[in-house]
Amino acid sequence: MPKIPKNWFNIIPTFSDKFPKPLNPTTNKEMKIKDYREIIPKELAKQELLIGKYGKKTKIKIPREVLDLYKLYRPTPLARAERLEKYLNTPAKIYYKREDASPVGSHKLNTSIPQVFYSKKEDAECIVTDTGAGQWGSAIAISSNFFGLKSIVFMLRKSYEEKPYRVMMMKMFGSEVIPSPSDKTKTGKIALEISELSKTGSLGIGMSEAIETVMQTKGARLALGCMSNYAVLHQTVIGNECMTQLKKEGLNPDIMIGCVGGGSNLGGFCYPFIPKFTETKFIAAESDAVPVLTKGEYRYDFQDYLAFLPMIKMYTLGHKFLPPPIHSGGLRYHGKNSTLSYLVNKKIIEPRSYSQDRVFEAGKLFAKLEGIVPAPETSHAIAAVIEEAERCKRENKEKTIVFNFSGHGLLDLENYKQVLF
Repeated sequence: MPKIPKNWFNIIPTFSDKFPKPLNPTTNKEMKIKDYREIIPKELAKQELLIGKYGKKTKIKIPREVLDLYKLYRPTPLARAERLEKYLNTPAKIYYKREDASPVGSHKLNTSIPQVFYSKKEDAECIVTDTGAGQWGSAIAISSNFFGLKSIVFMLRKSYEEKPYRVMMMKMFGSEVIPSPSDKTKTGKIALEISELSKTGSLGIGMSEAIETVMQTKGARLALGCMSNYAVLHQTVIGNECMTQLKKEGLNPDIMIGCVGGGSNLGGFCYPFIPKFTETKFIAAESDAVPVLTKGEYRYDFQDYLAFLPMIKMYTLGHKFLPPPIHSGGLRYHGKNSTLSYLVNKKIIEPRSYSQDRVFEAGKLFAKLEGIVPAPETSHAIAAVIEEAERCKRENKEKTIVFNFSGHGLLDLENYKQVLF
């Protein structure tokens, strides 16, 4: 069994030109540590702003306390989808990194643990966040529980109503779970009055509710699941681990695929490979109902609905965008992570979008063949995998396809029912 990586991989120092920094939402000037006003821990602010070693080193040592908790579920398996290969009659070899093997069933713990750890070190008492489908909220709930902190989770109202067992899971670990938009914040009250669509919630609205709560709650700190540089940094434990596993099998990836909501699971999976495997094709699979990378603009925009958080340069549909009520709650967000956006703009990562029906059929097929029900978000990656495997068949090329199985869908079966049955 491979060992757990001792370092995260920081891709930003490998970029050939200056990486665009976050901007203060009020002054439009580059953010400073003091601008975060104790919203996030100082160490995370340093990671976000690339201060000191975070702007220079590619290897960032993982704190011992974080590694100790990673040992609960890492290393995660690298599996081969042989039954899918046979079904597709493809010469391609298909492998998948099983991040569903974590206690919360997804990759989200990889960054929730260090985020709560750094907050605890600075005497935080409560962690506040937003969540789409509930995987991130579950990760914050269990991580806060591990470190003895309270947690408050604003969950997209549509997901809150459709995924009661995700809500129950968070509550089991001690979280207060609030459907978003709520009547507890200024943001929520505004969103509840805009339209029927806004009442279903969005990650941008939930994010604004979370930060508003942090600003009004003594001892509270904000946790961000995917849009920050540090969230992607922490997720690179996936790619570092996967690289060791592939090397042990004597394999080099020809194609690497991940789904994208904000971009942290794809980044964590692919970034360690990008500088070394220059001939590898990297694919970001998104929803065609929220086509940020395929139809959005690359520019500075706010991360949240009411513009509390810094502006970052990203692909965006506009921070006031209200996503349609698709069943992949984790993808209902107007923008993408700034590092992912940078790499898409440089044409290093190729974006593709897929329809909900196609995605759920891909997820159902994978479940029937491999015995694991994927999360709706993960099924976007599977749709791209099938597309690439069929291309290999047409072109009679034997390629190695590796994708990140970011989470299981055992608590998302109601969504499968509504789309497929």
